[in-house]
Amino acid sequence: MLDHWLVWLVVFLALAFDYINGFHDTANAIATSVSTRAISPQKAVMMTAVLNFAGALVSTGVAKTIGGDLVISPSLINAEVISAALLGAIAWNLITWWYGIPSSSSHALIGGVVGAVMISVGYEALNFAGIGKIFLSLVLSPIIAMVFGYIIMNVLLLLFGRFSPIALNDSFRNMQLLSATLMAFSHGSNDAQKAMGIITLTLLSGGYIDTLDVPTWVKLSCAAAMALGTAAGGWRIISTMGNKIFKLETINGFAADLNSAITIFTATFLHLPVSTTHVVSGSIMGVGTAKRVKAVNWGVARSMVMAWFVTIPLSALMSAVAYAVIQGIISII
Repeated sequence: MLDHWLVWLVVFLALAFDYINGFHDTANAIATSVSTRAISPQKAVMMTAVLNFAGALVSTGVAKTIGGDLVISPSLINAEVISAALLGAIAWNLITWWYGIPSSSSHALIGGVVGAVMISVGYEALNFAGIGKIFLSLVLSPIIAMVFGYIIMNVLLLLFGRFSPIALNDSFRNMQLLSATLMAFSHGSNDAQKAMGIITLTLLSGGYIDTLDVPTWVKLSCAAAMALGTAAGGWRIISTMGNKIFKLETINGFAADLNSAITIFTATFLHLPVSTTHVVSGSIMGVGTAKRVKAVNWGVARSMVMAWFVTIPLSALMSAVAYAVIQGIISII
């Protein structure tokens, strides 16, 4: 009976993680369009919520990667381990949200799983080849986004640089709505699948399903949780993403969103989880560098990069503590 309730605890925590991911990462899809005033914040949030929901239903490839590549076998872990992993990731997400630091929910989740598995079963249960592939995609994606953001921005300047800034801003305001739409849809297509993968892994390890295929109710509930979280907004991080890295104009916002959407769609197609926070940050830095290297606030960029590096070990530590607390509670019960 306890195992049954622990499985439902995992489902609840995974949906809570998805909800928090929604308002934590709302900035990814709308920060540029809000900061350039291409769309009002309220309309941007609601548009993103709907598109996040739709995007979450298009694929389950990333979910299968998360569910299948973190541990050697689902039989080696249980709901207690995954509950601790989610608690560690949620705690880190809330801390970084409170301080307005655009850290990665994906890194937090991976760190949470690693920490919980190591303290409970041991490192031998971890699938280091799979974790390495996931980690590589998380690390390389913002670098790729920065490079291609720089290239796309330079192409746009080459094509439209002869026009006045006022004319460019007016022309690209509507174009930015299109790129923000693509960005919101791509965000849902990648991020919501991470919670899907965790729930599916739990159901498989508990014997509730026979294969690593994501049940329909899991898809719908994760999509809904992310959409509701997005609707709640994430204004603290929107300020950092939209204003503090680089002062965006509409042509810059269009380039950053378009580049981010292409990068994330490519990762989803390859069944690779990426950090949408890092991809968007990298895109903004690349776009800003195309204008002028000194136009980018590299102090903020440094703080964000530091958050990238510390997220996995600190969320792993938090999940390890959470596992110890869960074990203590179970022993008392």
